Amino acid sequence: MSTLYDVIVIGTGPGGYHAAIRAAQLGKKVLAVEAEYVGGVCLNVGCIPTKALLHAAEELEGIKHGSAFGLEVKEARVDLKKLGGWRDGIVRKLTGGVSQLFKGNKVELKTGFAKFVDKNTIEVGGERIQGTTFIVATGSEPNSLPGFEVDQKEIIDSTGALRVEDKFPKRMLCIGGGAIGLEFAQVYKRMGAEVTVIEFLSQILPAADPETANLLAKILGRQGITIRTNTRGVKVDKKRDGLHVTLEDVKTHKQEALVVDKILIATGRRPRGQGLGLEAIGVKVDERGYVPANEKMETGVPGIYAIGDVTRPPLLAHKAMKEGLIAAENAAGGNAVMDYQIPNVVYTSPEWAAVGMTEEEASKAGYKVKVGKFPLSASGRAMTLDATDGLIKLIGDAETDLLLGAHIVGPSASDLIGEATLALEMGATVSDLGLTIHAHPTLSEGIMEAAEHLHKQAIHIANR
Repeated sequence: MSTLYDVIVIGTGPGGYHAAIRAAQLGKKVLAVEAEYVGGVCLNVGCIPTKALLHAAEELEGIKHGSAFGLEVKEARVDLKKLGGWRDGIVRKLTGGVSQLFKGNKVELKTGFAKFVDKNTIEVGGERIQGTTFIVATGSEPNSLPGFEVDQKEIIDSTGALRVEDKFPKRMLCIGGGAIGLEFAQVYKRMGAEVTVIEFLSQILPAADPETANLLAKILGRQGITIRTNTRGVKVDKKRDGLHVTLEDVKTHKQEALVVDKILIATGRRPRGQGLGLEAIGVKVDERGYVPANEKMETGVPGIYAIGDVTRPPLLAHKAMKEGLIAAENAAGGNAVMDYQIPNVVYTSPEWAAVGMTEEEASKAGYKVKVGKFPLSASGRAMTLDATDGLIKLIGDAETDLLLGAHIVGPSASDLIGEATLALEMGATVSDLGLTIHAHPTLSEGIMEAAEHLHKQAIHIANR
């Protein structure tokens, strides 16, 4: 007779391990099932190792340009093998930490691919396991691109791009101008590669506020990264002197050739909702593989919850984490509801971050839009960091003064966006941000300055 669990969590990425631990904290008998590796994509081959490489690349860039303020370094050299070891060490610490958290919270862990037999039973490695409630947290995987099949040698995805110690390229093409493509483009450029990024749509970060997305594109261009929008990859021919890629302008259909040594496919990710047997127990799985869930993370079948990348965009670890907590609390008999004020971040240098509505989205929603801006070229703190390329932009409602959105390009944007996210979650006004005393000199002052600018009360810039 198999053990009956109160909660079975399928997948141990950020969403899954949060769900499992919270359910156990609420007194439930919990089993976590993992098909690949504890910690999921984020900890193993996603967020964490990528940010480690970005930090190393930024430190290298700082060394190279230190002479501007009197720091003379004769030569900066990258030991790619040692860098890879440091990256992997961070991953081991974090994934090992999750395993220890499972043990400390009495969450049982089983390795294998889970498939539903009925709404109270899954099969893992030939063993049938019963549960009262289930939380599906199976995440996502890289999209493929026809004609550019990934071999993790010459044509790589985000997992392969982490292996900087494996035959580092002189010339690299990133297909896709989203977060993954831009972050790896900067890593490889700063470590010595000649990098081109192509994006099918008219701007990088296609869903982003156009002003801040285009500003980031200009800054990356000045850093030596070639960015081409309205461009697609047609085909690739492998020859002795490299990969001959045919590029096409999607508007004029004019084609040209580009020769590179490595191609990164960064055309987004797809959910892992199919093949789990969900349809057989009545859970809806759409044609793309998403498992729709409501704000309580319920799928429509009692006792079956879904969270994270497998449910809906945006495919972000912190969204999955919060959804995991919501699902666990509801699986334990609670009545929690998800608040979808979710910040989004691109960890380039400078960083890009946003939360809430863009100008266009706010106008379409019926708001009378007002905008406040503060360029970092007017920030004393940005000057001391030698990082004045950037902008803080706030979107407000002219009638109620309600804050509707924030969009930031600049150093530490990933941290600054937290203030705007809290303000949105609390229903704060733009005036609330402007009236809040911020420490000086700081980058966060820019949020206050942008709020003052929206009301034509800015001190350090013209109130146009």
